[in-house]
Amino acid sequence: MERRTFIAGSLALGVTPAAAQDAPTPTAARIKIITTAGPDLKKIEDWYTGAFDLKVRERGKVSANAAKSWGAPKAAGRGYILMSSDGSPDVFWRAVETDIPAGYTPMTTFGWNAWEIIVDDPQAAFEKMKKSPFRYIAGPNPLKSTKSIVASQFEGPAKEVFYLTCETGDRAKSILPTPKGLIDRPFILVVAGQEIEKLRDWYADTFQMAKGPINNSVVEIINDAQGIARDTPRPLTLLKMSQHGNMLELDGYVGGKGARPRSDGQLPPGNAMASFNVPSLDAIKVKFISPPAKLEGAAYGGKRAATVVGVAGEPVELIEL
Repeated sequence: MERRTFIAGSLALGVTPAAAQDAPTPTAARIKIITTAGPDLKKIEDWYTGAFDLKVRERGKVSANAAKSWGAPKAAGRGYILMSSDGSPDVFWRAVETDIPAGYTPMTTFGWNAWEIIVDDPQAAFEKMKKSPFRYIAGPNPLKSTKSIVASQFEGPAKEVFYLTCETGDRAKSILPTPKGLIDRPFILVVAGQEIEKLRDWYADTFQMAKGPINNSVVEIINDAQGIARDTPRPLTLLKMSQHGNMLELDGYVGGKGARPRSDGQLPPGNAMASFNVPSLDAIKVKFISPPAKLEGAAYGGKRAATVVGVAGEPVELIEL
């Protein structure tokens, strides 16, 4: 799985020790919610609670305020489910009822393309997933450059993609977070765009994140999805949030179908939206879809939230700490 051969080097070489001392603290603190969008919430709930051992923390209908904030007015009144692991109960996996356009295939379009989940035992997680309805994609395989990191990939009921990743070596020295259960929480979110320099610069500049190097890497599962030669390299880079074990992976798509199709007024299908905690929305100098507003529910707790559209068309929801 060559996708991961660059990770350790990217994070180690992105900022020199001297520069790190002067670098500002990223305003993107940590991952708060991953949102998957698909038409069958019952199926998503059954698959997630069965394979991932998630617990349902809240269910209901999307409020008009939330839908307006997301730029998805026709999501209002649609069902949603909020889930989390017992190990990380305040990091949420959200599913929102959404129509999937005909012909949509994962890992072929711009936007959010995968959620990477930290696991405690790669083989045990793999065996559990293999007994589930999730579609197997690849792995578990060790990284070529860091043999102690092992990962497998699966596709869910809304055509969303998951990477299940584990540090099998010294976790105290690892860039990965320490899992708090067999399958715990998202720790890397993968977003794809056409021009990786613009993608990196937008996230780095918007959230004061150190710019890591851009490396070429072969990602066979993406090349397979896009119908291009398996050994085709693509540019990738990583950006770190302020809390350990919270990162973004940025992929440059050299093939694929371009912009993500979406049903009118709804969220994008599959890996739909990522939500980050930030100390203050006032410090984020972007054009929000609508002004920051206090949102209710377990994931928000009455905190202010606002959504911005990233350079690849991906919705990025920001929630104040």
